[in-house]
Amino acid sequence: MTLTTLRLSRSGQTVAMQDRGAGAPVLLIHGVGMRSAAWGPQIEALCNTNRVIAVDMPGHGGSAPLPLCSALPDFVAWCYDVVRALDVGPVNIVGHSMGALIAGGFAVEHPDLTTRVCLINGVYCRDAAASRAVLARAAEIKKGEIDLKTPLDRWFCDGPDDADARAQVADWLRAVDRDGYATAYGAFAKGDATYAARYADITCPFMAITGGDDPNSTPAMSQAMVAHAPNGHAMTVPGHRHMANLTAPDVINMHLNAWLRMPTTVKEPQ
Repeated sequence: MTLTTLRLSRSGQTVAMQDRGAGAPVLLIHGVGMRSAAWGPQIEALCNTNRVIAVDMPGHGGSAPLPLCSALPDFVAWCYDVVRALDVGPVNIVGHSMGALIAGGFAVEHPDLTTRVCLINGVYCRDAAASRAVLARAAEIKKGEIDLKTPLDRWFCDGPDDADARAQVADWLRAVDRDGYATAYGAFAKGDATYAARYADITCPFMAITGGDDPNSTPAMSQAMVAHAPNGHAMTVPGHRHMANLTAPDVINMHLNAWLRMPTTVKEPQ
């Protein structure tokens, strides 16, 4: 894995990223506690047909952090700076978990820069109990209380099939910058409804994919995300949980390739 560094023209911040392949750009944004390497199977699968740009989220991997207590719109503004600094828009944008909130917000705020949007294991309008639970976890993380076992148990199924991916994700969580993690998790905890009412305004091909056994980013949430979008499609990956892009890469890649073939009225870069 070779990382390159992008300097944002507006903020001067640096962003670490992988940049592979040629063709219409696909921008990949990972979830809280992860890094661009979490997209390894997707980078390998898509770089033969597209330019694939996988970024480290602020305060993760090699990317500079946002200010403490930044909210989801600040992460969306950061994504806009990335796209403008790369000078590649419009882009196909894919986000996982927190990255899905960023990608959805970007598609809402910048339709002219969005060719297609795909949200993987995204959250949408949590109920009151789920909101209380995630806000409590955010408060613990902000105090420096990092519990690895609980999220790993939520994110992976039991058994040997998920063991390698679980071990790799655990290593990334151990290595993450604590402040960057806390800031992103706080935005994630409070951002599930920030752009939700405006998802219906997304007119480009809009796909939502989640694991059938994901207890927090549920199939019902994916269906609700795209229900009112004119070009929305919801997909479920049976037998998988929150890290479906790592535990079911062939299925996720199949859906992404189908999404990238969906017709769009936006002129794509060659």
